[in-house]
Amino acid sequence: MGRDRFLRQSLGSLYSRIKESRVLLVGAGGIGCELLKNIVLTGFGEIHVVDLDTIDLSNLNRQFLFRQEHIKKSKALVAKASVAKFNPHVKIEAHHANIKDPAFNVAWFKGFDLVFNALDNLDARRHVNKMCLAADVPLIESGTTGFNGQVQVIKKDRSECYDCNPKEIPKSFPVCTIRSTPSQPIHCIVWAKSYLFTEIFGTSEDDSPELDHSEDSENAREMDNLRQEAQALKRIRGSMGSDEFARKVFEKVFHEDIERLRSMEDMWKTRKAPEALQYDKVLESASGIDSTVASRDQATWSLEENFVVFSDSLRRLSTRLQRSQAQTSNGDAPPILSFDKDDVDALDFVAASANLRSMIFGIEMRPKFDIKQMAGNIIPAIATTNAMVAGLCVLQAFKVMRDNLAKAKMVFLTKSTDRIISSEPLRPPNPDCPVCGVAQSSLEVDTSRATLNDLVEGVLRNKLGYGEEFSVNNEVGTLYDPELDDNLSKSFSDLGIKGDSFLTVIDDDEEEPRVNLVLAITEKPLPEGAKPIVGPDRLDVARRPRPIVTNGQSNGIAVPAKTNGIPGKRKRDADDNDLAEEQIKKRGKVAEEPTRDIIVLDDPGSNGAIVIDED
Repeated sequence: MGRDRFLRQSLGSLYSRIKESRVLLVGAGGIGCELLKNIVLTGFGEIHVVDLDTIDLSNLNRQFLFRQEHIKKSKALVAKASVAKFNPHVKIEAHHANIKDPAFNVAWFKGFDLVFNALDNLDARRHVNKMCLAADVPLIESGTTGFNGQVQVIKKDRSECYDCNPKEIPKSFPVCTIRSTPSQPIHCIVWAKSYLFTEIFGTSEDDSPELDHSEDSENAREMDNLRQEAQALKRIRGSMGSDEFARKVFEKVFHEDIERLRSMEDMWKTRKAPEALQYDKVLESASGIDSTVASRDQATWSLEENFVVFSDSLRRLSTRLQRSQAQTSNGDAPPILSFDKDDVDALDFVAASANLRSMIFGIEMRPKFDIKQMAGNIIPAIATTNAMVAGLCVLQAFKVMRDNLAKAKMVFLTKSTDRIISSEPLRPPNPDCPVCGVAQSSLEVDTSRATLNDLVEGVLRNKLGYGEEFSVNNEVGTLYDPELDDNLSKSFSDLGIKGDSFLTVIDDDEEEPRVNLVLAITEKPLPEGAKPIVGPDRLDVARRPRPIVTNGQSNGIAVPAKTNGIPGKRKRDADDNDLAEEQIKKRGKVAEEPTRDIIVLDDPGSNGAIVIDED
């Protein structure tokens, strides 16, 4: 009773519902650590945590659930062990896995009362958003960039989803994007800039305080590996200026470290393992390439060209650092080099190192020009911002648990304004959103027997009343439309359509087209005599609203550009094409598409205050 006393007083009747709830937290990093601590102390009954990442030294300045002895261990598993001490009455399940794994399907998401997103990955955020909409589970989305942050409540048919507004590819990235399993060029760029460059020319991780040696047997092996790496780095730094320096650095970070990662077999069950590079082999194939290749900053360098730039820039930087060391008086702090995107030597080193790492992990390599722009926009994560955003997530969760979305808010943290915290009411769903502005349903499919024709004719035309003009698509592309009927006789398995995947039906009827229909596929063996596809007995798919056009605008919002010249049409017929060409000839130029204006409405009645409502 003592532990629950103040929670009961603060939350009233809501506390019993929270105690019986089952919630999911995706991400155990900067926001995730703070959020997990909050929801555990709030008393949520059962908590599942999913995170693929392992703990890095750079995480320890803000992810307070982790310590030195946890380095290289699973974030999800360590976070569970750490917070279990805060509230032993809470059930916590940790999953060291990718949230996009097939095991985390729509049925699994339906088992939760609430989902918290604490991710720094745009693709994963979109995936969780889509799964929560399909499962009809409320989602609390959050994110931070430096001193700025935001919290958004997402509920199917009630509020905007994460994709209702187009998201640009982020130009600012927190330091925690450094991964032992990189998947994007920016991850390799951050690694090259914030780890490798500072490790060789700045302050080494080996200069950190001594590690705690009171660990279990698994930790003991991990700590022993880290000590061996630290000693290798000491030897490498000590050989700076020698003929073997480039070889030692290369073999350490592009061969030995990669082979060590490959030995962690669990990490590569659902993704391709990295391929280590051989110094002598690359050196031989790079013979004849001149270091002036570094001046070709808008070309994507080959493996051999990156090797040459890496070796030459390492030599240049080493010479500079040794020259500075020779000019340092006794008693002065040892000189170090700092990364500057306008420093040609530093940029060459980071660009070549990042591309070599990208090559190892099968990631697209980038020109030096692109890397300069990306490396210049990397900003650190701020622990205080993470803590504030995590607290705001829980406050919004209270409103969701009360089914009081009318009082839920979109909340923003902004350092550049007089008011640090501001808020606005939840916006309604965008009817044109490709994710939530659609009808959703599910199908049970015997994928070995069911053909695409069973879906097109048996379900869509005969059961749901679709006409002739519609298409069926998946993440790969178009599977069927009136001009592409080659796949009708093929089975779902032949087409690569598996369980826990999605199909999108796009109605192209010219008069009253339906909104897009998203079908979640559940793979299930069905009796031989039964139909191979089982769906809902009745499904009403809404028609797309007709915009009221006045002077090029619809209800105050600019009308979207026409598709092939005809609103709502996916294709243009011959008469339309001839008419369009004739108009272009008369005008003497190609007509420009109208620009879609973005109108932001401000609610003058909102004071931005965060209030815990009474029951």
